[in-house]
Amino acid sequence: MPIINRIGDFAPDMAAWRQHLHAHPELSLECHQTAAFVVGKLREFGITEIHEGIATSGVVAIIEGQGAGPTIGLRADMDALPIHETTGVPYASQTPGVAHSCGHDGHTTILLGAARYMAETRNFKGRVALIFQPAEESVGGGRIMVEEGILDTFGISQVYALHCDPEIGEGLISTTPGRIMAAVDDFFITVTGQGGHGAYPYEAVDPIPPALAIAQAFSTIVSRNTRAKDELVISVTQINAGSATNVIPEKVTIAGTVRTFDTSVQDMVRRRMAEIVDGQAAAFGCTAELDYRTNYPATINDVGKTAFAVSVAQDVVGEASTISDRSPDMGAEDFAYFLNERPGCYAFLGQGVGPFCHHPAFNFNDAVAPIGASYFARLVEKAQPL
Repeated sequence: MPIINRIGDFAPDMAAWRQHLHAHPELSLECHQTAAFVVGKLREFGITEIHEGIATSGVVAIIEGQGAGPTIGLRADMDALPIHETTGVPYASQTPGVAHSCGHDGHTTILLGAARYMAETRNFKGRVALIFQPAEESVGGGRIMVEEGILDTFGISQVYALHCDPEIGEGLISTTPGRIMAAVDDFFITVTGQGGHGAYPYEAVDPIPPALAIAQAFSTIVSRNTRAKDELVISVTQINAGSATNVIPEKVTIAGTVRTFDTSVQDMVRRRMAEIVDGQAAAFGCTAELDYRTNYPATINDVGKTAFAVSVAQDVVGEASTISDRSPDMGAEDFAYFLNERPGCYAFLGQGVGPFCHHPAFNFNDAVAPIGASYFARLVEKAQPL
């Protein structure tokens, strides 16, 4: 791969950093050990402007280039997942029930590698802001960092991020202008009837039939209320009720997720869910409550910045290994909050086909970290050339 030679020189160091991070995963906003490791490395690289404690454990570090110019932001997420790891690697998670099963250990390592190179060379004008973010997988650390004002505080004019992809070949870089990741909403429903003895259902008001009817009817929102060309996913992922085979429960709870790109589709889903929940509950003589929660917005790449990012990717991995028309993904990403405020591009780095993200056997491929670091460094050098 045509990576930057100097970054290639410290590829073994990057693998060691990544494997250390992999062994010590942390959840949500509480990435304190990870942040301390990051800060320690940044100081080793000679970076002196380091801001800690943003969004609880986030870090922003500034590298000054040569001469006046704008500030470009590069973001990496640091948090892990509440998953029991099954990779069997020697550096597997030392924290039971927590694992880096989405590659954020690799993302952090990629940004550290780019930081080391740029701190040595400073082959750019203006500044680069290195954004190490917690809580991408949970409460939206990206949203919190934006709300705490990092884009204005550090004068960041454009932003970029990279995510590993275990569905495309090693070293490929893929992205697309416009929509790339979906908005994510969650729903929680409680259906209430009247409990009773399983042998005498006529003396109870069973909440299970309306709960099943609600879950089944939700599928018709996709098939009957949405145009075929409108991307929409509704998944019921939890139905919980009962404690014994001979007891009709009083309540049933239902939960799941909605993925959309268009706000009009999102509004329609919310309205139709409320109608279905109320109608089905009433038909069975029960009551029901819908708690619909809007979460991450859709991730929308800036057209111009994406074209620029594609040109950089072609320089690093070659035109044949750059995909510029990636299909939009129904997964979600809190980098959306950065792109809502600043132009930029979210891209994917192929690590070779293997277990998918969030699978307990997933493990980041250390061989692609220097490619990602080279891409980040070239973004800065080409965006703000001397």
